[in-house]
Amino acid sequence: MAVNSPLPVAADLKPVAGIDIGFAEAGVKKPNRKDVLVMRLADGATVSGVFTLNRFCAAPVQISKANLAAVNAGGKPIRALLVNTGNANAGTGEAGLANAQQTCAELASLLGCDAQQILPFSTGVILEPLPVAKIVAGLPAAVAGLTADNWYNAAEAIMTTDTQPKAGSRTVNIAGHTVTLTGISKGAGMIKPNMATMLGYLAFDAKVAQPVLDVLVKQAADQSFNCISIDGDTSTNDSFMLIATGAGSLVVDSVDSPEYKALAAAVTELSVFLAQAIVRDGEGATKFMTITVEDGASVEECRKIAYSIAHSPLVKTAFFASDPNLGRILAAIGYAGVDDLDVSKINLYLDDVWVAKDGGRNPDYKEEDGQRVMKQSEITVRVKLARGASTATVYTCDLSHDYVSINADYRS
Repeated sequence: MAVNSPLPVAADLKPVAGIDIGFAEAGVKKPNRKDVLVMRLADGATVSGVFTLNRFCAAPVQISKANLAAVNAGGKPIRALLVNTGNANAGTGEAGLANAQQTCAELASLLGCDAQQILPFSTGVILEPLPVAKIVAGLPAAVAGLTADNWYNAAEAIMTTDTQPKAGSRTVNIAGHTVTLTGISKGAGMIKPNMATMLGYLAFDAKVAQPVLDVLVKQAADQSFNCISIDGDTSTNDSFMLIATGAGSLVVDSVDSPEYKALAAAVTELSVFLAQAIVRDGEGATKFMTITVEDGASVEECRKIAYSIAHSPLVKTAFFASDPNLGRILAAIGYAGVDDLDVSKINLYLDDVWVAKDGGRNPDYKEEDGQRVMKQSEITVRVKLARGASTATVYTCDLSHDYVSINADYRS
């Protein structure tokens, strides 16, 4: 089960004016489970996204990127998102592209729009043909069930190896305007920036100009979904989408406005919550770790070191065992790729325990103190570089026996 992450409550997930949600049980991989999701957007909505940097990116990623580019080139606006779980439609070549395009065309026909106005997304097993007929057969039920209060079902409909749905809502007041935000995410394995085996969808009812939304989605992703790691594997299907439905009274048309700054803060906070929920539900995870690197010469080098610690199997297995073999953290710092790092100035802390002082073991450090912290379900690793004023934080989990079992049996 997820580490200190209670199940979302359906009644607490607020409808967002301008977006309706429907789902179907299409039997894409297994029967009797929600596996097709449709999100229909109101006229005037704007959509922006960031995607995996994996060169083997899936067919739906390629089509979604092309369809968003068409909007920016003056094409018709996006009217719906279509998500299936159980099959990634990745590593499927030209046939995969044709299959994804067919699902878009079928949904477009039901909604009365063009296929290019649909954004497709898939998650599941790679290198297997998309079962188009099953998805198409499920679309009428998903469209017939479109309603504004389906966010909990939406969160369930995008799960793969997740042990629980991931969702949250916020209501904020910006310049006298009430803004409602609701988002969902999925992911439990194959998680590494840029981005992770994850899907994330966050909608809010402000009206945001397309260029502004394009900036906001990158800013929010950079501080949330690009700050998580479970196993160091970057997926083929990662996508994080922001949807500004335009159905509310707030209008944001400049990144320099105070309204933008307030909206960005709210979007980023909810994005961090959804990203952390993925790590807390990491495959086989028993512990949630925050890795903070401080006093760096740049954010880039702080992130390099934080990711190096977060990706290390030796570090992660030590945390699983509550074994204060903390030299593994120093080793990960050393091979992070910061070539001019002066290790004689490095200090390392586990929560309140000062482990390493000026590059060596702190004379006052006691192993029982380190073990006390490592037995906790939530742990903060803090590294001080003494090189400047920059900082970066990433989130990760431990690596357990169950991770191996889950992934060994994934296709069973």
